[in-house]
Amino acid sequence: MIRRREFIAGLGSAAAWPLAVRAQQQVRRVGILVPAASDDTEYQARIGAFLQELALLGWTIGRNMRIDTRWATPTASEIRRHAVELAASAPDVILAHGATTVVPLLQATRTLPIVFPVIADPVGAGVVDGLARPGGNATGFMSFEFGLSGKWLELLKQIAPGVTRAAVLRDSTQGSGTSEFAAIQAVAPSLRVEVNPVNLRDAADIEHAIADFARSANGGLIVTGGVRALLHRNLIITLAERHNLPAVYYERFFVAAGGLISYGPN
Repeated sequence: MIRRREFIAGLGSAAAWPLAVRAQQQVRRVGILVPAASDDTEYQARIGAFLQELALLGWTIGRNMRIDTRWATPTASEIRRHAVELAASAPDVILAHGATTVVPLLQATRTLPIVFPVIADPVGAGVVDGLARPGGNATGFMSFEFGLSGKWLELLKQIAPGVTRAAVLRDSTQGSGTSEFAAIQAVAPSLRVEVNPVNLRDAADIEHAIADFARSANGGLIVTGGVRALLHRNLIITLAERHNLPAVYYERFFVAAGGLISYGPN
């Protein structure tokens, strides 16, 4: 069991050690588990930011730190395999992105410290016992509040007043997708918009679902958070343009890749 405040305080004190003292310490080993392929530019940027901050804190690969990065792809079986292997190697701490990686890691180890930069609903995903007292061996950041989801539909209606139907693309492998859809559904009657959930699976299913939805007029898209939306972001953006569907996304990088508008945490 680790306590979040003690763990973060430990990291802070370690970062504050003089370099001469730290050089005498053993080399620390950090494991990273990523639910994407190694050529995914968004995750490359995130890992790059992590490494840059470590360097600013005095941690240097090959001198006082060693990193084992596992690009597990979004495939569940591959993530589970890498999670087991990474846990077996017993690093000092593991950085894991999202519930799709943290949950398999917790099935593999209940002792190694696990830190996640983002999970939409860590309590609902069973990753922590509570927000104030996480308990267990995992801690991290929750950068989303489900009430924001209703804003996506409001924005869609503002930029395309003629929209009366909205397809809500959600990751069916994560419980947060259901909660996000519920928040959208709650505001739909006041905006007089019919909302329909579309579960994200593989590329063929996404293409078929969006094409089928676009056969009727006055439609729009809302893309909720999740690793599958991130994986298929270029396809979703292309399909929205092809079928003339105004679309609202949950993060800025969709807009940077050509999407219409986004609303979410920085």
